[in-house]
Amino acid sequence: MDHSMPMPRCSMNMLWNTQIVNTCIVFRSWHVSSMSIFVLSCIAIMGLGILYEALRVVQKQLDVRVARQLAGSAAGGIRLGGDAADAGLAAPKTFPHGIAVPLLPRVLRAALYGASVFLSFFLMLVFMTYNAYLILATVLGAAIGHFIFSGTVDVDALLRNEDGRGMACH
Repeated sequence: MDHSMPMPRCSMNMLWNTQIVNTCIVFRSWHVSSMSIFVLSCIAIMGLGILYEALRVVQKQLDVRVARQLAGSAAGGIRLGGDAADAGLAAPKTFPHGIAVPLLPRVLRAALYGASVFLSFFLMLVFMTYNAYLILATVLGAAIGHFIFSGTVDVDALLRNEDGRGMACH
């Protein structure tokens, strides 16, 4: 005689769905057993989307800081200042391709890149649940994060057709 209680099962849908209870999100342990857990899960997924956009901005800021340091060291530490540089009278500097990035910034850049790739693929797996609500949470998180963290654009980079997104799923 079996006295064990039946365990709720994860539902795996390969079609568009709106199932809430018994949905498993990415892991079997992330099992949605109630509406409140589902709402909290959607909020967490939105948070991951916002975090992804913040991470992209941090990557870009680090790259700019490293590039400025490398430009300063490649130019012998001499920086143009004052009215001549502001007025655009100085010729733009060009730097050789392949300036070696020091170890610590390389490690930081690699860690940030790895984290962004992981997070983008994780959000892709959430998307692949085909759950309309989870897809909406992913998209809303990305949109909110983009709104918060991408209030400026680099016009020169856009006109040179430099996207800089890297290997990301969204």
